[in-house]
Amino acid sequence: MAKNVFLPILLSFFLLPFSSLALTQDFCVANLLLSQTPAGYQCKPAAIVTANDFYLSGAIRPTTIQPFNISFVPAYGSYFPGINGLQLAGVRIFLGVNGVVPLHSIPRANEIMFVVRGTLNVGFITSTSNVVYTKTLSQGDTFLFPQGLVRFCYNVGDTTAEVFGVFNNQNPGIQITDYALFGNILPAEVVAKVTYLSVADVKSLKRFFGPRTLGA
Repeated sequence: MAKNVFLPILLSFFLLPFSSLALTQDFCVANLLLSQTPAGYQCKPAAIVTANDFYLSGAIRPTTIQPFNISFVPAYGSYFPGINGLQLAGVRIFLGVNGVVPLHSIPRANEIMFVVRGTLNVGFITSTSNVVYTKTLSQGDTFLFPQGLVRFCYNVGDTTAEVFGVFNNQNPGIQITDYALFGNILPAEVVAKVTYLSVADVKSLKRFFGPRTLGA
């Protein structure tokens, strides 16, 4: 119970410095009829804003990512209009048994992860000396991932795990290492040279992680 009470307090300290509520209006609900800009969406006219703009249903069907046995529900501006302009984003992730959130980085935001249920191993790697910080998390635990650092998470329990991540940027970005290395358009020979893998292994991984490209 103490952990559940602590989470909102922790998130308030984490998010407050990055909030844009110092704007000239209370909020800027995304107008999804217009194109997104680097600063987010233009504001929806206040006269047609409703409570649903500040609501994200828990019944939304998650998007599945194979082969990692995970699925997620994003809480970004294009899915959650009320969050537009507040420099916030979130994601709800489900990890099946042996599910893995693979090595990846979030280039534009810090992340706080809260475990809703299940048991997971999580960690990140520093950019200076490749020090690894890992921790086993259980229901109610919270973990911080600093911006830009390579991190991972995998389910070590015998049931589906669920986590909720919060970012201090409405467009945090994500780069999954596997897809960055093997889902790109570089010829297999180039990827092999810069990774010290064999060309045959790279071609196999390219077929697995990305569309067929020159040299694959």
